[in-house]
Amino acid sequence: MAKIKLERDTEKDSNYQHLERMSTKALLTNMNKEDQLVPKAIKKAIPQIEKLVDQASLQLKNGGRLFYIGAGTSGRLGILDASECPPTYGVPHGLVIGLIAGGDQAIRKAVEFAEDDTKQGWKDLKQHKISTKDFLIGIAASGTTPYVLGAIEAASAKGIQTGCIVCSKNSPIAKAVHFPVEVVVGPEFVTGSTRMKAGTAQKLCLNMMSTSIMIKLGRVKGNKMVDMQLSNHKLEERAANMLMAEIKVSRPIAQQLLKKHGNVRKAAEAFLLKKKKA
Repeated sequence: MAKIKLERDTEKDSNYQHLERMSTKALLTNMNKEDQLVPKAIKKAIPQIEKLVDQASLQLKNGGRLFYIGAGTSGRLGILDASECPPTYGVPHGLVIGLIAGGDQAIRKAVEFAEDDTKQGWKDLKQHKISTKDFLIGIAASGTTPYVLGAIEAASAKGIQTGCIVCSKNSPIAKAVHFPVEVVVGPEFVTGSTRMKAGTAQKLCLNMMSTSIMIKLGRVKGNKMVDMQLSNHKLEERAANMLMAEIKVSRPIAQQLLKKHGNVRKAAEAFLLKKKKA
């Protein structure tokens, strides 16, 4: 097939031809070669990410919430990141909220044309009573997704602080937000398959953003997740090891403290307070 000239960076024709003729090794090697471009693209965007993180952290410190909104892979990545914040950092459910075009059913199965609705994104945000205290991040590889763009424009018009993660240059969404993050990773190995490099870039950016925000909110001590929820045996063991190292107690005592207080931070504080009073 002849190459077609496409405007969006995420829709440009792959640098590789005749993928169906490649050996398994060639497929894997070439995909890996493309994947190595992602962290380099993110490095260029760090100044943009820094500005977004600082503003989002300020909003949350002042009682606001963090919203992610996207469609397809982008929406699923936002929901994934939001869902991991409470167990990892002990923050309340609802502090970080992920929304996807088509609603929760779209997490597992694509909802046809849901991303093309320019008004539904803002309707979904209003269901959560979004306000000027909050911060909204639109996630869209192309930077053109109508569902996301409509939500961003409506939010900005209401005075809500907005940011984005896009993988195309000079996109409508990047122009519409206060804090754009543009990670231009180039054409996908399979033309237009933005769950590949673009999706990887979005996932890495979300990791960096939410982790940095949680650290700035005081949810990490030293380098430890002292507020994590103890939801399985692995995490209980990790927490016991952290507590033993922190306050110099035996494993049985650490386990008793964790059972009583629920996480490492509260257990350590209670133990040290009691020791101080003794």
